[in-house]
Amino acid sequence: MKAVVMAGGEGTRLRPLTSNQPKPMVPIVGKPCMEHIVELLRKHGLEDVIVTVAFMPQAIRGYFGNGETLGLNIEYSVEESPLGTAGSVRLASDRLDETFLVISGDALCDVDLTELIDTHKEKGAAVTIGLKSVENPLEFGIVVTDEEGRIERFLEKPSWSQVFSDTINTGIYVVEPEALSHVPTDGPYDFSKELFPLLLEMGRPLYGHVLEGYWQDIGNLDQFRQANFDALDERVQLDISGIRLRGNIWLGEGVEVDDLDAIEGPAYLGNYCRVAPDASVGAYSVLGSSVTLLERARTSAAVRASTAPSSGGPATSERTRTSTRAPRSATR
Repeated sequence: MKAVVMAGGEGTRLRPLTSNQPKPMVPIVGKPCMEHIVELLRKHGLEDVIVTVAFMPQAIRGYFGNGETLGLNIEYSVEESPLGTAGSVRLASDRLDETFLVISGDALCDVDLTELIDTHKEKGAAVTIGLKSVENPLEFGIVVTDEEGRIERFLEKPSWSQVFSDTINTGIYVVEPEALSHVPTDGPYDFSKELFPLLLEMGRPLYGHVLEGYWQDIGNLDQFRQANFDALDERVQLDISGIRLRGNIWLGEGVEVDDLDAIEGPAYLGNYCRVAPDASVGAYSVLGSSVTLLERARTSAAVRASTAPSSGGPATSERTRTSTRAPRSATR
C-alpha cells in the first residue's frame, strides 16, 4: 500500500520558525516533524511514499531526496497553485491505483496505522477517517459515528454552542482510489469540507476509527513547544537521535559540555551544541543544532529551534535565554 504525505503547509502561525522553511520541516527534538511521520510509515510497512509539496518544495526534496537513506521510496507531487487537501492528492491520482493512506507531514503522532488500515478493509469502506478525542475540539472538524463506526455527520471548526462530540478528524485517512474521481480539477477542493460530505450524501460507506496513541497538530508555537516537551517525556514514541544519558537526556553528535551535571533532564541538545563552563541546562530544554549556551547562562522549559532550513548549514551559534510556558507534565 502507498502512503501520501501532505506536506504543502506554509505554517504562518509558526513564524519565525517557518520564515524560511515549510511547516513539515519544523524540528521536534532534532528532526523535522515530517521525518518522524515517515519513520512511522516505515514502521508499519508503508515504504512507497508520495509527498505532496507546495510551499518551498525544494527544502523538503533537498532533505529527504528519494528516501533511500530512510529505507523508503519517496516520490513527489508539486502543486503549482493551491489545490486544497483533496485536490493535492487528486493531482497524484495517476500513481494511486490501489487503496492508499493519507497522513499530514506536520502533525506529530505515533498511532497504529496498521489497525486503521485493517479496520478499513474489514468494513469495506470507501474512506476511513482516523479519529481522536481531544479536550478542545474548536480548531478541528468534529465527526460523529454510529455504534458500528459508520460516519453520520461532520462539523468543521464549531463554536462551543455547536459542539456535540469531542471526536475530531486527525487528517489521517485510508482511501479507495474511486473517491478521487469526485474531486474536480478546476480549483481547490478539501477532503473534510467538501469531498467527505459529498460522499456521505451519495451514500458511500464512510467510517471513523478512534486511534489509540499520541496525536498533536503542530499549528502554533504553543503546540510546537508542547510537542517537544511531550517527546522528552516519551508521551509520544519517537526515534530520538543521539546518545542517551541518565534515562532522559539526549546529546547529539559533537556536543561540547564542560560538566554533564550541569544538564538536568529531561533535555535534548542537538548536534554541535556547546554548553560553556558555568552555564546550565534546566529540565524541559530542547536546543537545536549548533546553539551555544554562554558562560553563566541558563535555559529551562524552553525550546530553541533553528530558523534555518534543516537541509542547510548549522544554525548560527548564539546565547539562549528565552524561557517559555512550562510543559503540562512538569506542572502536575
